[in-house]
Amino acid sequence: MSKNAPFHFDLVGSLKRPTKLSQSRHAFEAGQLDRAKLKNLQTKEIARVAHKQAKLGFNAVTDGEFARSWWHLDFLWGLTGVDRYDYSESYKFHGSKTRTDNVHLTGRIAYNPNHPFFEDFKTLQANTPEGILAKQTIPSPTMLFRDNRSDLALDFYESWEEYLTDLAQAYHQTILRFYELGCRYLQLDDTTWAFLINKFIDTKHDFQEQAKYRKIAEDAVKVINATLADLPDDLTITTHVCRGNFKSTYLYTGGYEYIASYLGQLNYDGFFLEYDNERSGSFEPLAEIWHNRPNVTIVLGLITSKFPDLEDPEQLKQRVVAASEYVPLENLALSTQCGFASTEEGNAVTEEEQWKKLALVVQTAQEIWS
Repeated sequence: MSKNAPFHFDLVGSLKRPTKLSQSRHAFEAGQLDRAKLKNLQTKEIARVAHKQAKLGFNAVTDGEFARSWWHLDFLWGLTGVDRYDYSESYKFHGSKTRTDNVHLTGRIAYNPNHPFFEDFKTLQANTPEGILAKQTIPSPTMLFRDNRSDLALDFYESWEEYLTDLAQAYHQTILRFYELGCRYLQLDDTTWAFLINKFIDTKHDFQEQAKYRKIAEDAVKVINATLADLPDDLTITTHVCRGNFKSTYLYTGGYEYIASYLGQLNYDGFFLEYDNERSGSFEPLAEIWHNRPNVTIVLGLITSKFPDLEDPEQLKQRVVAASEYVPLENLALSTQCGFASTEEGNAVTEEEQWKKLALVVQTAQEIWS
């Protein structure tokens, strides 16, 4: 089943945290609830939403990222050589600011055989309905060479290239461990490419600055492909190119033409791309990605997870047809543009509205690819 993923109707990952789960997490952090009780509640809620996703018709389900606070930081904190610190500055979204958590290096980066996400995956796997894939989401390794997270790299390495090698190796081993645990569908979430779109636009008249960001893009290709090298054939790896998703706000804007040549070099099985509004630009750059990766599936994030209003199914179908001018219909799929709660705060939608959005994904896709 895994090599059919990503499916014609698929989901990105995160789901709205139930109020009782959020309250219990805060009680745990305040020392008012023990870990066992929090874990028990998380497991019950993960089982509930896994079965709900399957009932809607999804062939792969996630744990909603219920065991983490951030889509990326909780995973990065679990790697060897990485630790948590207060950045003192929040991430400045358009219309909101986040908490000031961040990560920094404390030594040489390495695989952690006791990474807490392995237990989280076991929980999801144990509560996934029979015949359904358990989809694991983690941040891309590129998230560890941005936002001051790798400033100390040369304190522990002779060269930047040596650091990138260790980073890719740590990720590669981590993915193999997920595979050993039964994972056959894994996604690397990544805001780096959307960040680079903005930087390429902002510096288009500054050759020196452009060169700096091209180097980041080239390093990203190098690290990601080293991470993905020599993985088992029946393991599907996708990526979600995220433009920022915090309390229904965003970080980045601009079309994919600025990064299509780099995306086309990445050895992924699928790309989840945000296309829920005009900030994403046209479908034309998809042709370049598909030309370089003709077996890849491009999942169109046409349905927004940020707001509750339901899209018109006929307009969604028309947009898929428009995208098929650049990528064959069989190589396209449909999803929401992002998850519903990239951080525990969640977007400005209710859980009921979330399920209606996901039902729309399934129903529309079934009509398109019937």
